[in-house]
Amino acid sequence: MTALPGATPGSAAAEDPEDPAVDASVSDQEMAGEEPAEAEGGPQPGPGDGPEGERDDEGDAEDQAAAGTSDTVGADAGPAPTDRGEAAAGDAGDAGDAGDQLSEAQAELAAQRELRARIERRKAEKDGPVRSGEKLSGTAADLLAAVRAVEGGDKPSSAFFGSPSAPRRPVEPAAAAPVRAAVSPPEHGPRPVDPATVAAVLDVLVAGGAPESLAGRVAAVLGEQAARALREDPWRLLAVPGVQPEQADGFARALLGPDCRPDDGRRAAALVTWLLERAAFQGHTALESSAVRTALAGRSVPDPDDALEQAVAGGAVLLFGDGAESGGEPGDDGEPEGHGTDAAAEDAAHDEPLPVLVTLDRYALAEESLADGLARLVRTARETSWDDAAEQVGSPSAAELIRVTAAHGLVLHTGGEAARAEPLALVRAARGIGLRAWTAVHSENGRRRAGADAVTVEGLLSGAQGPGRDGDGMLALDLLAVLDAPQLDVETGAMLLESLPDGCRLVLSGDPGVLWSAGAGRVFADVAAARVCPRVTSRTPDPGPLGELVSGVGAGELLPVDAPDKEVVIVPVRDAAEAVHRTVQLVADSIPRAIGVPAEETQVITLGHGGSAGTRALNASLKQRLNPGPGRFGGFDPADRIAYAPGLGRTLPGTVVSADADGLKLDCEGTVVVVPKEQVATSVRHGWALTAHQAAGMRWPAAVVVLPGDAAQGLSRPWVYTAFSRGERHLSVVHGVDDALPRAVAQVPAPERTTRLCALLQGLLAPTD
Repeated sequence: MTALPGATPGSAAAEDPEDPAVDASVSDQEMAGEEPAEAEGGPQPGPGDGPEGERDDEGDAEDQAAAGTSDTVGADAGPAPTDRGEAAAGDAGDAGDAGDQLSEAQAELAAQRELRARIERRKAEKDGPVRSGEKLSGTAADLLAAVRAVEGGDKPSSAFFGSPSAPRRPVEPAAAAPVRAAVSPPEHGPRPVDPATVAAVLDVLVAGGAPESLAGRVAAVLGEQAARALREDPWRLLAVPGVQPEQADGFARALLGPDCRPDDGRRAAALVTWLLERAAFQGHTALESSAVRTALAGRSVPDPDDALEQAVAGGAVLLFGDGAESGGEPGDDGEPEGHGTDAAAEDAAHDEPLPVLVTLDRYALAEESLADGLARLVRTARETSWDDAAEQVGSPSAAELIRVTAAHGLVLHTGGEAARAEPLALVRAARGIGLRAWTAVHSENGRRRAGADAVTVEGLLSGAQGPGRDGDGMLALDLLAVLDAPQLDVETGAMLLESLPDGCRLVLSGDPGVLWSAGAGRVFADVAAARVCPRVTSRTPDPGPLGELVSGVGAGELLPVDAPDKEVVIVPVRDAAEAVHRTVQLVADSIPRAIGVPAEETQVITLGHGGSAGTRALNASLKQRLNPGPGRFGGFDPADRIAYAPGLGRTLPGTVVSADADGLKLDCEGTVVVVPKEQVATSVRHGWALTAHQAAGMRWPAAVVVLPGDAAQGLSRPWVYTAFSRGERHLSVVHGVDDALPRAVAQVPAPERTTRLCALLQGLLAPTD
């Protein structure tokens, strides 16, 4: 492999939808909506502008969101994708029906409903608001107390916004977290919808000039009282994925007539919720209140401050003053503590108020439950010694991990693909001394690489795999090692921690260089940033030219490597058409002939679904070459490779088996799945080519990474690191981005995500060295 051209400045990554469910939105041809007559001005940049995206004016509404439509919470595009940091370059007009996206996501996280039910019972018992954030102090506690006063009616909503900020106070020691009840396992697939409800919704949609095709989606999202809810509040239509504010405004105008106003409180609450849902699709669990007000102003809300007050008072969103603080501990910059620091400036900095964060209750509950669960494991672990077991393993890094885990309830383990052997050795050692120890991964592909004793996180929670649950409903575990932990989102993490018993040890193991989770949050990174548990860094490098290349990317350098057996091959191309042609040639001919890896074991990875060399274009060409056919099963033929998305952020690779009246039958790595025919268009794609986020946590014998010229804006170091590390034996890079590749590796980090988990953990547990 030869060295690639040098770096030049540029912009950072954009995003593209991961799941087929977010492949399309409600088109303007289906539903033409505008701002209310009194509204002025168009969309303005929101809090996510900048490194996270570029607008794709040629794409449909959903693909514009996929391409990082310039505002995280204020764009004209539909809900942002599940695929973080991936670009769609100019994909025009592939709009379809994204109807099942939200319902599938809700079903995937069904356990949260039980958690909410418990919270509601607790509220009823205490006759007060949800007591979230009890461990806060200083400004955070004052702000939360003010919110609760507004919710309880003790103060007008204006009192909160008018109150001065209090200086920060030291965090008080927190009491031990209570033992929690078990959480029900997640369910998959959309919930059944009553035909009578759909019919009632249809009448309202027709009256408002909305497309009839939305009826089933509205009924699934809003429930049995959907028709009544829409008549009382037409802006509830924004809860349906793919519906834009302009379209909801048009619907409201048709139903309300002259009563439709841009300052309507119902519109404000719906917009705030929509902004936060959209931000969650881009990975944020919260947004700063200033960013929300800016985005509301961009949506022609006359008084954003009042709109946010109304949303808080109405319970649509929650406000917290526990945003993560910037800056490090004394001495982090290399200076001795107390030297070279202006005391007055330091005191003034500590008197600055914490940022006020706005969040949806589902993410507030998930992050607080996750933080409480992690703190509970730290406090309830009993220190012991596993020195004998540590001495029997051959790896020094594995021995260190065993000794540290014996002494702590929560351990962070970092390393590359070769380092996965260390938590596996830990689990074997724990079983050897009689402990109930298991390894959890995020896919069947990861399970294959981890060994027969590994389980998937989904299978563990559902009880289909693993040890099952004890008499108290908790998982029968003494130790759990979660591999590929950066793929863990906050809601799945909360369900997992709710199910772990007191005294259980948890090891979160993963590669910090890969892309973060498709769902909201950044659990692995937040736990590392909080510094509340020991961190074991593996000293086991990934071997060979591939390991050397990927290690360099992780360090910010794109280095030439010596690949005598063609482990790494660079294929330069001039344009996207040539990139597609050379990719098909590599998969069908070159790699099988030169490397000995058949086409069915080679995975193509590209930046996004749209564009002239996105997954759609590549899959069409690869199907024509590898498995031509008429697509008689809804565009699919037997033996087609597919990517099935049963829920938000989940991708199951597989092949088509057949189809019948029940739907499309798939073989997903040994598991037979039948996808109902009405869901095929929104949950199944061809899968010869995937995006890097779809491929995260999985590996294949050979990988072909496609980088056409129009992909330059979407590249980042985590994206390149993830894509390049998907091949076990061989990597081909179809390279047409010139200097953008080394520049991205050297200069473009992962886009930031706004979360609360780090601050919550630091409020519950004292940071350690």
